[in-house]
Amino acid sequence: MSDVEMNDGAGTAAVTRSNNGRMLAQTGKRLSVDSSLIGPPMDPSYQPKILRQCSQSAKTIDYLDQELEPAPLSKLLVIYTGGTIGMKSSGGVYSPKPDYLVPMLRKLPMFHDASYPLLQKHNKKMSELPLVMPQSTEGRRIIYCVYEYDPLLDSSNMTVDDYAQMALDIKTNYDHFDGFVILHGTDTMSYTASALSFMLENLGKPVILTGSQIPIFETRSDGRDNFLGALIMAGHYTIPEVAIYFHNALLRGNRSTKKDTGALDAFNSPNVAPLAVTEVNIHVNWNAVFRQGGIKKFAVHLDMCREVGVLRMFPSITLTTVKQFLMPPMRGVVLQSYGAGNGPSTRQDLMDVLREASDRGVLIVNITQCSRGMVSTSYESGKSGVIPGSDMTVEAALMKLAYILSKNEWSLEKKRKLVSINMRGELTVTAEEEKDLLEYSLIQKMAKMMKISSAEEARLLRDAIFPSLLCSAARQGNIDMLKELREAGADLSLGDYDSRTALHIATCEGHIEVVRYMLEYGASVHVRDRYGHSPLDDAIFFHRNDIIKVLRDTGAHLRLAPARLGMGDYDRRTPYTWAASLGFEVMVRYLLDHGADPHSVDAFGQTPIDEARKKNHTNVLKLLEESNPSRNATNYVE
Repeated sequence: MSDVEMNDGAGTAAVTRSNNGRMLAQTGKRLSVDSSLIGPPMDPSYQPKILRQCSQSAKTIDYLDQELEPAPLSKLLVIYTGGTIGMKSSGGVYSPKPDYLVPMLRKLPMFHDASYPLLQKHNKKMSELPLVMPQSTEGRRIIYCVYEYDPLLDSSNMTVDDYAQMALDIKTNYDHFDGFVILHGTDTMSYTASALSFMLENLGKPVILTGSQIPIFETRSDGRDNFLGALIMAGHYTIPEVAIYFHNALLRGNRSTKKDTGALDAFNSPNVAPLAVTEVNIHVNWNAVFRQGGIKKFAVHLDMCREVGVLRMFPSITLTTVKQFLMPPMRGVVLQSYGAGNGPSTRQDLMDVLREASDRGVLIVNITQCSRGMVSTSYESGKSGVIPGSDMTVEAALMKLAYILSKNEWSLEKKRKLVSINMRGELTVTAEEEKDLLEYSLIQKMAKMMKISSAEEARLLRDAIFPSLLCSAARQGNIDMLKELREAGADLSLGDYDSRTALHIATCEGHIEVVRYMLEYGASVHVRDRYGHSPLDDAIFFHRNDIIKVLRDTGAHLRLAPARLGMGDYDRRTPYTWAASLGFEVMVRYLLDHGADPHSVDAFGQTPIDEARKKNHTNVLKLLEESNPSRNATNYVE
């Protein structure tokens, strides 16, 4: 898979081409498919979609950085795919309605603060402005724009091609936003979350799926709380995972499953505690957050193998059924067996068929039919080439096989090995006992002095003490101390009272080996302190060129506001004035097309028209005199 760039006339758009030639590009107000460049869809039932902007573009939101208020601000992209959450009743029948969600959100004060002063300064129509949430109790504002698929989709019609499009849309907009929220139907949400968790490689920002059982604009609805919670979690906490937010809980996406067709707490994570819960306060279980680690940039893998399936064991299952199911072109099978991975041990014919398929290269992963617990490696099925799947959900196991089998560059041996390895937090490798926090000597001494004995009290003490200890170790360049703290349960991405992490400190001090160590163990390059500075910002400020390269190699990026074409120098001479003075017709035409004002006056009372007339640039003068700049022009480069 390779990344290329395409110039669409209005700027450069990121484009990703996968192994089978799929290509999508962002052009103007929509994300469109170039049919001359893509191959056939992976699923023949796939319906091509257009991603339409329902509010200002990402680069326009970046422009607001020039005038932001002192309060911290997060920028999110909301991708609306369809589902119950945005449905409207017509004649007693609910159905998704295009261009309905955003206008309604603007009417709800918890989703949009129409009085936000910064928005009033811009000459965009209200329908094009981004949405801004009221300032939170943590002192942070969330500004977000909404992109909507056309056509909207019932989640039961989702295909692997839709997963690929969502992944690519995130890739295209990755550098412009701090996090992503996907509004999705509940029926296949766990499948989508599991698929994206594998397709989004080296993810460093939150991607949160949510939906509802009742449409968001009904008088009684769970949609408002679910959507608000997803926005708050994505905007306040850098949790680098694909997650599902539902009924006050943030669940790891590839650990979740839909448990109830009608209850408001429709999802659960049977074998792993939630990543976060929202009560009176928000509690994030940072120790549970999965970090991929390594010095690698964010990437997406678009191809998924479709020759996978689920085979559920039942008493007296026939040999013909199993044999036919395992026949080519089947390449991967999720085998749901009894209890802790047991099968009919007296059925040697079934064991032989499984062994034959495994020898042929079919990956067979064994998971339990129970909602909780994991399979054991000691049962007979393991001797038939069946790979134990620990405690994976059906959705996660299926999407993991689809992902692994699509990696043509990997050997069959490597693919078999990776099935039972924890790649994205989807399975429990071993039931290792968590190290007692009181074993860490400093915590032990402080706990004794403060008469703390319970694990919960020790965790509270840790959360208060560890950030300062991490920052101190980073300042000293003490990798051994960082290692000891990490093994005692410290999260390397925890921030101090100014939200500055150990990575910020090590970057400022120039300790490149400390920076490398923390990145290898998942420290986030995207965390910003209370002043909005990332580790990369600090590296640039302190001229740490070697660290800048390492951070960039890990996916750190600068988010710069677009240049305003109307900005002048110390004499208020704009690019327009200089272009007219020098007779640069092509540049003048470009500035006109982007809304620059030919009547702007510099410190000497001269306009671009005056300059062109004085220098006798006839063609430029004619162009300027005929111009009528649009009142709706942005006057800055997107």
